[in-house]
Order: sequence, then structure tokens, then C-alpha cells
Amino acid sequence: MFFLMSFYLMMMSTMSWLLSMNFMIFKIKIITMWTILNCNSMKIEYMIFLDWMSLLFISTVLMISSMVIMYSIEYMSHDFFKKRFMWLIIIFVMSMILMIISMNLFSILLGWDGLGLSSYCLVAYYQTKKSFNSSMITIMMNRVGDIMILMSIGMIMYMGSFNFLLFNKLNLMIMYMIFIASITKSAQIPFSTWLPLAMTAPTPISSLVHSSTLVTAGIYLMIRFNHLMNKNLMYMMFFLSTLTMFMAGISANFEYDLKKIIALSTLSQLGLMMMTISLNIPTMSFFHLITHAMFKSLLFLCSGIIIHNYFNNQDIRFISILNLNFPFINSTFNIATLTLCGMPFLTGFYSKDLIIEMFNMTENNYIMWTLMYFSMGLTVSYSVRLIYYSSIKMPKMNLMILYNSSNLMNYSILILLIMSIFYGSILNWLMFSSLNKIFLPKNLKLLIFLILIMMMIISLIISNMKSYNFKFLTYMYKFMNLMWFIPMLDKKIKMNLMIINNKLNYINDLGWMEQLSSKKMIFNIMYMFKLKNLNKMNLMMIMMSMCYMMLWMLYL
Repeated sequence: MFFLMSFYLMMMSTMSWLLSMNFMIFKIKIITMWTILNCNSMKIEYMIFLDWMSLLFISTVLMISSMVIMYSIEYMSHDFFKKRFMWLIIIFVMSMILMIISMNLFSILLGWDGLGLSSYCLVAYYQTKKSFNSSMITIMMNRVGDIMILMSIGMIMYMGSFNFLLFNKLNLMIMYMIFIASITKSAQIPFSTWLPLAMTAPTPISSLVHSSTLVTAGIYLMIRFNHLMNKNLMYMMFFLSTLTMFMAGISANFEYDLKKIIALSTLSQLGLMMMTISLNIPTMSFFHLITHAMFKSLLFLCSGIIIHNYFNNQDIRFISILNLNFPFINSTFNIATLTLCGMPFLTGFYSKDLIIEMFNMTENNYIMWTLMYFSMGLTVSYSVRLIYYSSIKMPKMNLMILYNSSNLMNYSILILLIMSIFYGSILNWLMFSSLNKIFLPKNLKLLIFLILIMMMIISLIISNMKSYNFKFLTYMYKFMNLMWFIPMLDKKIKMNLMIINNKLNYINDLGWMEQLSSKKMIFNIMYMFKLKNLNKMNLMMIMMSMCYMMLWMLYL
């Protein structure tokens, strides 16, 4: 049954891709509108918008979900609630497709909320304390985005329509709300906490969520709203996305959890996509979104097999000599990692190199320029570190294991491997066949490759260093490892909000008259008694008796 489901999704993906190419060549756009309610000047209508971009995205989502379902048949074979797991995946994918084809804020909210709720169920799937906490943080952070979309729906009512595609300008407040909604889903600073925590979900879910669906929903929304954004918003987006890239890159270099490293690399790539949108080149951002989906889902599926066969161990310090134990999985994992680096002529290279060259052709200050290049270098650094720990380092755990190489997990990986190698060049040829030539000096063209080689060497040096001899380095390690204490900040804000809420409830319960009258005085006296400070109590009693005596003398 599930194999058939996977097969049908693959067929639908192929059809969607062919339609997308047809729409791209003949420049076709289909808009379907259904008026639900017409009240005075306000129309409530459902709108479906199909163009090459939405169809290509649907094709990618369906293909990856097809591979994930095929992978899950084997991976979740011993799970008691396998059927429920599969239906949750289908609900998740349907919510994503509803969001992709919508150009109406109402139907976007339906897809957006569907994604949030189904991701909550999937992250909490294993029902441990850690997974419950992670799923709660995930849904609460995504709730901020839901509220922003609801508020923008309320504010857009005066425009007479909810279809933002029909407008050529929008209120700045609405645009800021849409922007906050998209950065909550795409986990940009300060909403980056939930993305690494969502790793408690089963590995197939991590692959689906962090490659082409949940996290890219915010990016896709920004691509669609691109024609309505002003320069100030773009500057703000540029600053936040570059900072996110930098933070995620540094944190990944100090992390030892295999799935968390890949999650932080997703965060880094999302920052790159946001930065590309802020440079006003949304088509290239979409191109990177599609190519990233391929190699990131492959990375997660490979890591799932490694964890599965290393007795559910996720610490990269104990995973070693994969080339002896699982040669095919190791080579696939390494190819996906090199694609992530932007190694020439693999899928990631075509989108990343194009983005870097377009970035070099725009006017940017030195701080942003340095941050961007350093973030690119950090991507190479943590990727090489991952390869070093998994393939080169001396073994810490010996495995007398014979891996079954003829199962369904390998077939799903094989298709994604082919896409990770060739899909970038195919799409580059189809999407940018008439692209104007980029003219840059030789040193700027080759700078990224120089940084690539330099960071490879630095990564290997750092991996062999013992840095716990100095207290300062230990504190620095903690700061980098804990994502610059952003999760702690989140915790502090929640605690402060809870305290304020309790105080407000207390005041509301007592009433303002009681706060200003006798009850407050009695409360203060009781508080003084609670202090058990006799000197203060004696002083207070002496002062009160003196006042009483003075009043009595005046009266006489």
C-alpha cells in the first residue's frame, strides 16, 4: 500500500515537472478564482495560481515525499503506528501544496496552519520528554507567524481583496507582518531556536521538513511578495539573513550531534536564500531552494542509515570508518556534503556560485561582504569536519556488522543521488539559458575557491586541536555551541512574561481600589513581618509611637 503511495507521488511529480517546463517555455499562467462571499465592497474568494515556479516546487515536494515514504517503509518497519506516521506525512505534504498554489492570504493561512500542526505531531512522534518540549517550542514559534498572517488579513480588508497578487503596493505595516511570519517559518534570527530542536523527529521527517517543505515555506512566501517590498525592508532582511548564516555556520563547527550539524547547515542555506531575495533576485533564490532540497534530503536520509546502524548513536565522535562498514552510504554522504559546499559541477555549485557572483556585482559595505564570504567558508569548514570525523579519523567504535545493501532505503537514496549530481546543471540550462554574462575581475571570480581551500585546511587543523586547556576557550566553545545563547534568551523572555502575567492577574484579581487602600497597607505590614528583621520592626514601632505621642500632645 505504502509503496504504491510512493509510486503515485513520483508519477505526479514527473507530470508536474513536465507541466512546469511547458508553462516556462510558453510563458503560461493560470488563475482560477471562486467567489465564496460578496458583501458590499468586500469579496471573499478562493484563488489558485499556477505558473512554472509553483509547479516546479510542487514537483520537488512530491518527489522528495515519495522518496521519504519509500525510505520509511524500511526505516519504520518495526514501528507499531506506521500507518499513522504515513498519513501524517500525507497531511503535511497536502498542506504544503495548498500553500504553494495559494495567492490568497486566507488559503495561505490554511496551508500555513496545516504545516504547523502536522509538524507538531511529527516532531512529538516518539513521545519522549525531549520530543514533547521540542514540538512545543516549534509550534509556539510558528504560532507567532500565524498571528502575523491573521493580523495582516485583518489589515488588508480595507483593500477590498485578500489576493495580494492583484496589488502593486501594500501598507508597510502589512509587509512587516508578512516578513515576520516568513522569518518564523524559515528560522531566521531571533526565531532560530526551533530548527535544531526539531531534530527529535524521526529521520525521514527531518529529511522532509528541512529540505523542501516547512522551512522553505517562509522563503517561498517572500519570493511571492517580492514585488511589494520596499528598500528598507530589504536592508533589514539582508542584515538578519547574513547574521543567521554566520551564526549557523559557527554553531555547526562546534556541534557534535550529526543531525544537528545538518540542521544548522539548513539554517545557513536558508540565510543565503533570504539574502538572495533581499538583493532583489528572487528567481535565483528559488533556484537555490530547489537544488538545496535535493542534496539536503539526501544528507538526512544517509545520516538516518548511519544512525540506524550505529545503534541509534548520533555523536560524530563515535561514528568512524564508514568507508569500511558502508562504502556506498559513505560515498553518497560525502557527495551530498561536497554538493552542500558548492563543489564545482555538482548541483549546489550552479546556484551558489551564481548567487555569489550576483552578490559581488551589487554595492555592499565591507562588513556585510566579509560576513557573507566568511559564512561561505564556514559551510566548507563544517562539511570537511563531518567528512573527517566519519571517514578519515581513527575508529572509536568497532562494528562487526554487515549492512544489507538491497533494501528500499538504498533505492530512495539512489534517485536523490542522481538528482544531487545532475539536477543543478539541468535546471541552470532550463531557467537561465538567456542569462546575461557576468563580468567580474579574475581575483573576485576565484576568491570563493581560495576561501574554500583555505577553510578546508583550517577545519582539519581545528579538528585535531585540544582546546580545553584554557578557561576562556571553554566559555567561547559554550557560547558557539549554544547558538550564541539565543535559546537561553528565549527562555528568559518566557520567564519574564510569565512573571508579568502573574502580577497582572494578581492586580486584576484584587482590583485597583484594594491596591490603593487598606489591603495594600496590610500586605506591606505582613511583608515586613515576613522579613523577620527585628531592627526594622523596632524602628517602625518607635516611629509609629512617636507619631502617636506628637499627635496626642498637639491635641492636648
